[in-house]
Amino acid sequence: MKQFVRRFLERPGSVDLTPFERAVAASHAHAGRLRGLGELPEARVDDQAAFCALLREAADRTLGLRPYDVQLVGTLALLSGHVAEMATGEGKTLSGAMAAAGYALQGRRVHVISVNDYLARRDAEWMAPLYEALGVSVGWIGQSSTPDERRAAYARDVTYGSVSEIGFDVLRDRLRTDAADLVVPEPEVALVDEADSVLVDEARVPLVLAGATEEGGAVPETAALVRRLVKGYHYEIDDQARNVHLTSKGIDTVEEALGVVLYDDPHTLAEVSLALHAHALLTRDVDYIVRDGRVHLINPSRGRVALLQRWPDGLQAAVEAKEALPPSETGEILDSVTVQGLITRYPVRCGMTGTAVAVGDQLREFYDLKVAVVPPNRPLVRADSPDRLFEHAMERDRALAEEIAEAHATGRPVLVGTPDVAESERLALTLAGRGLECVVLNAKNDAEEASIIARAGERGAVTVSTQMAGRGTDIRLGEGVAALGGLYVIGSGRHAASRLDDQLRGRAGRQGDPGGSVFFVSGEDDLIARYVADEYRGGAPSERLVAHAQRVAEGVNLEIHRNTWRYTRLLERQREEVLERRGKVLRGRAASEALAEAAPGRWAELLESLEALEDLSGGAEEVLDGAARQIVLFHLDRCWAEHLAHLAEVREGIHLRALGRTDPLAAFQAEAVTAYRRMLAEVGSRSVATLETAELTAGGLDLAGAGVQRPTATWTYLVQDNPFGTELERIAGRLARARRR
Repeated sequence: MKQFVRRFLERPGSVDLTPFERAVAASHAHAGRLRGLGELPEARVDDQAAFCALLREAADRTLGLRPYDVQLVGTLALLSGHVAEMATGEGKTLSGAMAAAGYALQGRRVHVISVNDYLARRDAEWMAPLYEALGVSVGWIGQSSTPDERRAAYARDVTYGSVSEIGFDVLRDRLRTDAADLVVPEPEVALVDEADSVLVDEARVPLVLAGATEEGGAVPETAALVRRLVKGYHYEIDDQARNVHLTSKGIDTVEEALGVVLYDDPHTLAEVSLALHAHALLTRDVDYIVRDGRVHLINPSRGRVALLQRWPDGLQAAVEAKEALPPSETGEILDSVTVQGLITRYPVRCGMTGTAVAVGDQLREFYDLKVAVVPPNRPLVRADSPDRLFEHAMERDRALAEEIAEAHATGRPVLVGTPDVAESERLALTLAGRGLECVVLNAKNDAEEASIIARAGERGAVTVSTQMAGRGTDIRLGEGVAALGGLYVIGSGRHAASRLDDQLRGRAGRQGDPGGSVFFVSGEDDLIARYVADEYRGGAPSERLVAHAQRVAEGVNLEIHRNTWRYTRLLERQREEVLERRGKVLRGRAASEALAEAAPGRWAELLESLEALEDLSGGAEEVLDGAARQIVLFHLDRCWAEHLAHLAEVREGIHLRALGRTDPLAAFQAEAVTAYRRMLAEVGSRSVATLETAELTAGGLDLAGAGVQRPTATWTYLVQDNPFGTELERIAGRLARARRR
């Protein structure tokens, strides 16, 4: 009855599994017949029972893995367009591959989207024999894949790739000037691994394609000045550690040192504000690491280096100056796409993860996806202990080290999850002081993660890791470990999202193994200080307060996601229209028709001059068509980049509209619509102007001479977006208030 009510209310996790379970149960009747066949019969996806039996037999023959019933239930849930929640160790990789094969056998092209390149390649190569047996081709792409390798991989029935690499390929295709150079085919099916991580945690991080301009950087002297400022005297940080502002004394000190009046010098104001943000709010080995002379951001939800990710250029340069590093290349944004915009391109979407119900409302709101909770193959017997609560972090850390030492003394393997790199290394030093050796897995050595995780269940192992989400490797218990109680998972503090705690817990107790878990929490933890500081009265925090802090944190992140989408939804629609126009220009004669109509005299003149050339390669109309295509594509792309830059500036200051009792979002959308109309008109007028002065030869259009030369270099990265306006805008507001005092 409870499940019926949940389904009636359409609550997360309420998808009815009964039809899937019946089909899987019926599949057993086909098992004997299939075992006796030398070759597998042709797959029929429309008969779910027969198809499940075929999948089981094919996986057994090719991989040595005979799927459990629950894995096939998960497969059918995926084939029905749901997000399947399957616990860690329940075989999501195989379920996903079987579902991908099912979609491919229906004639649909499938992209299996993962969180990183390692998992994309591993899973594609691991599952390849199964795909081959079913008559399905498979490929994968990674950061090092060449354009030809990418094109070949996308030509397969099933393509594995990380969300960032697929997104970057989509962005690069949007600047192609020849249809033959396109890499990514039309989207059909997206099957998302670690769906909550990709669709929720990554949803606030836009993917960016940039074009080279000049080298940028921050002034080292400003970084040095800010470094001398004293917290509480020159500047203050808010309770949630999201904003920092100069005090009146701080403003006086900065102005005296630089010899300026901050509000008379906006450039210096911006530079000081960014330097202060980098100094006070971003911490080395927590928010980023420095490796090989470069700043590398740390993904907060996965505890590893966020490849190619950076802050907006001004803040990135400020952090580089803070660390006395040379400035990295900068450039203008040519195009960008959010993960939500990328995934919703696919008509069919599905996914799998171990923790989907917690974000079920977001999956439905933003992706129109429902969650199907697949039960484990064997009952969970892991013992989850109540949190150990302490007033001070020092007390917590002492008790944590003692707990690890006691468990290690029995030979029981211990996996400790820490919130950041700094704490993982601090704990490792503490354990070393007690004579305990441990293996540390964090953003500094994440290339070794598979081998480290694989050994974490061995007798006597002590593993300290920042985040376990998306690690992609099962922890199997070593010999005799089950008798010791199985893997013991210990959390050093709670995460901002409860599902990240669940992902950590889920590393113990896989497939009915014994195991245990416990979290050590203090009143000085970031979770308490940032989200419930006004409610915390000292002493050991209660479990109720800790749970409340997580709910507040989850609410904040949900609102950030919503706000990001509110501000990008209209832009996504505009982008779709631009891409539709671009496609007509790229693949047809839309550019020629538009320019011939807008400037008939010049068009006829150019056509006549081309026809008079003796060494013309191809027909005159063909050469002129190519020139028109290059001209219109250049100005369409150029104007779109300027449109993005303009709206970024509008968005940075849009929240000041609230002071005038104007809805910032409505104001932003009104400006976006007006600016879009101006942009389209500008594309036409610029294209005609270029045509009027263009010089054509037998080889076609002189790009440089016509002023339609594209950037000499482009690169891709992910940028930490701020949906509430820039930190600079908020800091400037606080500076103004401080000045008035």
